Amino acid sequence: MKLRVSAVQYHLHTIGSFEQFAAQVTSYVRTAEEFESDFVLFPELFTTQLMSIGRGDGSGEALQIGELPQYTRQYKELFQGLARETGMHLIGGTHIIEENGRLYNTAFLFYPDGRVAEQRKLHITPWEVKGWNMAAGDSLQVFDTDKGRIAILVCYDMEFPEIVRMARARGADVIFCPSCTDDRHAFHRVRYTCHARTIENQIYVVATGTVGSLPTVDFMRGNFGQAAIITPNDVPFPPGGLMTAGEINDDMIITGDLDLALLYEVREKGSVTTWRDRRTDLYPDWK
Repeated sequence: MKLRVSAVQYHLHTIGSFEQFAAQVTSYVRTAEEFESDFVLFPELFTTQLMSIGRGDGSGEALQIGELPQYTRQYKELFQGLARETGMHLIGGTHIIEENGRLYNTAFLFYPDGRVAEQRKLHITPWEVKGWNMAAGDSLQVFDTDKGRIAILVCYDMEFPEIVRMARARGADVIFCPSCTDDRHAFHRVRYTCHARTIENQIYVVATGTVGSLPTVDFMRGNFGQAAIITPNDVPFPPGGLMTAGEINDDMIITGDLDLALLYEVREKGSVTTWRDRRTDLYPDWK
């Protein structure tokens, strides 16, 4: 009934090779392994760091977003290998994939046994459409693991209560939220709605974001991020619903333990029982 989670505040900086990217990822994963974590969460769009490698022609020009999918195979192989070696579930942030000429901002779950599952971002921000011509995913997935049922909702997705309600109705007790925000306004939109979703649905939310800067990569020059483990706001949990959080904009990893039994307890006899008290006679439910 308990699981340990780690969330990475991934430091973006210019690199010169995939091997440098792999070394940075591995360092974070090994740190989480030392804490004996069950899940490790990386941020949204952290693989845009690979765009800073450029084309190797000495121009110093970064790759364009449509060229990032060329690293998909190496990215997957890296995370699959680390998941197998460590026995942890790795949520590899998001990576841009291409399918039928469309780009999708896609989160990946790497199981310790080598399986790979994915969740495409469902709600696309105006700048993702205008700047990158990103397409939206069309289905919500929930994932069964040996530690419980989870869902992965990417950044802007958390600002839509309906989709989180749907994940909870399908049995998810923990929502992992990889995000990437460029300023305080965007960061707080995601953070405040994560708190709201834990209260509405009596679930845990684990969130993290990118920090640092990619000076040569369009739309990735500014990052404002902080990892957090967020709980319902009730007596068995920390005041304010914040189990732990990182230092804003620092390169670091946070870790905490989630007790699923406490969720079941407050759903039945908490100070408030928001999930049980839904008025589905007045508004729709999600099955």
